[in-house]
Amino acid sequence: MLARYVRERKALPLKQAIRKMSSRAALAFGLGDVGFLREGYRANVVVFDPETVQDRATFEDPLQYPLGIRHVIVGGEPVILDGGETGARPGQVVR
Repeated sequence: MLARYVRERKALPLKQAIRKMSSRAALAFGLGDVGFLREGYRANVVVFDPETVQDRATFEDPLQYPLGIRHVIVGGEPVILDGGETGARPGQVVR
């Protein structure tokens, strides 16, 4: 979404795309404590470069890491730092 619809096609602003992938998605699925950066909420954060972020996965090769992702923090714990895995697996299954 970020590479194709924000950067390449300029179909929507970056803020709107991020909102669609975070707070609006959380609200649609009834996830009350995610999707927003607020005190008391689960801290799930992705730090990316909007100029280089790019999905590389394909149907033939789906296990490809995206480009332009610097850090990923799940539940307040870093799982990607400086583009590399930390080995942490703090995520939870949502039912």
